[in-house]
Amino acid sequence: MTDPHAHQTLTDKVTEQIRRRLINGEFAPGQRLSEATLTQSLDVSRNTLREAFRNLTKEGLLTHSPNRGVAVAVPSMASIIDLYRVRRMIECQALAQAYPHHPAHQRMRQAVDDAVACRLSHDWPGVGTANMAFHMAIVELADSERLNAMFSLLLAELRLVFGLLQDPEFLHAPYAEMNARILEWVEAGEFQKAADALKDYLAQSERIVLASYARRVSALGG
Repeated sequence: MTDPHAHQTLTDKVTEQIRRRLINGEFAPGQRLSEATLTQSLDVSRNTLREAFRNLTKEGLLTHSPNRGVAVAVPSMASIIDLYRVRRMIECQALAQAYPHHPAHQRMRQAVDDAVACRLSHDWPGVGTANMAFHMAIVELADSERLNAMFSLLLAELRLVFGLLQDPEFLHAPYAEMNARILEWVEAGEFQKAADALKDYLAQSERIVLASYARRVSALGG
């Protein structure tokens, strides 16, 4: 008899693999997902893949239509506003209450270095992925597994927003420098200054993303 706990562990693993690919920008908003392709690339059964699809649909990252199958979700303007509201609540608080020499500082530094390397090679999606890693490391400063898990879902939704806008250089180029400045405050132990800088950063990012989203929807006739 199959061990249900082992099967659930495999489903969770596949769910996380697909979520990670969403965070890395490998799937575009609205893109249909092929069961045949994914079962082969992930080396899993269709039943396991369908369970993972159901998990991600509940998380709002995928949609299911009886006639069209499973597709990547397309963000709305309301969801973008909500994402940034949650980001301000979680990230700014995590920075303000951080402490010196936290292990997440090294992950923040690595993300900044990765962004610089990607920018030099004009790998703008890579800059976006490094940016995601930087903000995940900020949340890890709070030492909460629940927050980490929740923020991982938020990052996947945010990457869908960026994928819809289709202008990674415009979206990500300014923030490599901003991340570096925030890291300088963190490494100097000036956590409240880092949090204040991040609050301004997120406000600017939200304005840019919403304006870009509105232009994109207008161009599509939405």
